[in-house]
Amino acid sequence: WHMRLPRVLFALVIGAALGLCGALSQGLFRNPLADPGLLGVSTGAACAAALCIVIGASLPQTLALSLPEGWRSYSLPLAAFAGALATCLCLDSLARWLTPGSVSGLLLTGIALNALAAACIGVCTYLSNDEQLRNLSFWTLGSLAAASWPMLALMAAMLAGLALCLPQIARQLNALALGSEAAQQSGVVLSRLRWQVVLAVAILTGAAMAWCGAISFIGLVAPHLVRIWLGADQRKVIPGAMLSGALLLLLADTLARTLALPAEIP
Repeated sequence: WHMRLPRVLFALVIGAALGLCGALSQGLFRNPLADPGLLGVSTGAACAAALCIVIGASLPQTLALSLPEGWRSYSLPLAAFAGALATCLCLDSLARWLTPGSVSGLLLTGIALNALAAACIGVCTYLSNDEQLRNLSFWTLGSLAAASWPMLALMAAMLAGLALCLPQIARQLNALALGSEAAQQSGVVLSRLRWQVVLAVAILTGAAMAWCGAISFIGLVAPHLVRIWLGADQRKVIPGAMLSGALLLLLADTLARTLALPAEIP
């Protein structure tokens, strides 16, 4: 009740969120290689976490001790979540300024932010000491070991709230698959759809990375598995990607916990 069940359910919820983010990204960009990392959201969260680990340790001890004891353990997850949202806001501002109304321009801007955040992570790695480097390595590998009932409830509530909008988004992504002009003629407001998807991906990816660290591949492969079985209709791909992502992450976490007993593979 306190350890195994929250972790199993947490793996299902995080996997479903990552699968959903992958399906939304691929549907928006009409690119089968798109995933949350392509927008720079994942790398932005990792960059904020790296800055928290390296720069936070160099803050004056009196400032660190001034935080309440219960808040200190949340500093890294909150930094990662703030990094994901900050990346989303930068993406919005830059894309509106550089390539207004262009989906491909949005993608290229995300790739540029991704590169900048990765460079910042590299600098943090270079400046870190042995202990900080170990913390960075464990955080970037990802783990579900910190699962708890409050985290599970928060993530499930966010996923359930977004699920209410998914039928409408799925219909609009189906229209977008025919091309931008066809989608606009069928009544789809591309700018609104674009930022609905980007914001949803930023929130879910940021929350997932805040608690679990970097977990890759799930968002990329889960929608592909569903398309093989059910076709390209987004009304089937989106819920199917959530289910397949949940099962994939649960399988991966089970293997990580059992293959190297009594140790755990990050």
